Amino acid sequence: MHPLLTRAAGVGTGLLLCVAPLATTSAAAAPNSAAAATASALAPAAQTAPRPTLSAKATAKSARAWQEFRVYGASTRLKAGTRVTLQQLQRKGWVSLPIHMNTTRSHTYNLRVKLGIKGNNKIRIVGGGAVSNTVQIAIR
Repeated sequence: MHPLLTRAAGVGTGLLLCVAPLATTSAAAAPNSAAAATASALAPAAQTAPRPTLSAKATAKSARAWQEFRVYGASTRLKAGTRVTLQQLQRKGWVSLPIHMNTTRSHTYNLRVKLGIKGNNKIRIVGGGAVSNTVQIAIR
């Protein structure tokens, strides 16, 4: 008998429940064990959790400087009320702009955007660990 089991048997069943996983580790090594089948079924599910996603679309392909347009989209696998932020590609790096909102109960968002940097601008939405596709807007 295992030395921990002999000590636990004298103390009570509460401690015996804590020691029970030690006794099943040798049973988990057996391939025909029910405990081994349960453990192997749970392991892949914990490793492959689905990632959250965001989509982004704009109401215009081009606009004048400081003219308002909208960026809208939907999220999947994000809680309602998750904050999403607009980012703009500036000098080869993504910069968060002070344009943000929380997703609605239907997991959508709709942002009012005004950009002043002339030329082709690339923007995206980030939030909750998700990054949207890149949207290109020409500002003239």
